[in-house]
Amino acid sequence: MSYEQIAKLELLNAVNNINTLADLNEFKDLIARFFAAKAQKEIDELWDNGIINEDTISTWGEEHMRTPYRHA
Repeated sequence: MSYEQIAKLELLNAVNNINTLADLNEFKDLIARFFAAKAQKEIDELWDNGIINEDTISTWGEEHMRTPYRHA
């Protein structure tokens, strides 16, 4: 069994124990925090390795990445 399959089973088992809206919100918050921590770890690694810096972040803040609308 792959880790992905095991993870899916674990998530299904966890979801089966959600009985209230409060439980659902707490579960969603937990999952969000898990992935946010993983993202922060990767960002910190990029920073520590000099791949990103203050200038990179400033450039990102000035980018306009919206999809342009095409009028027919």
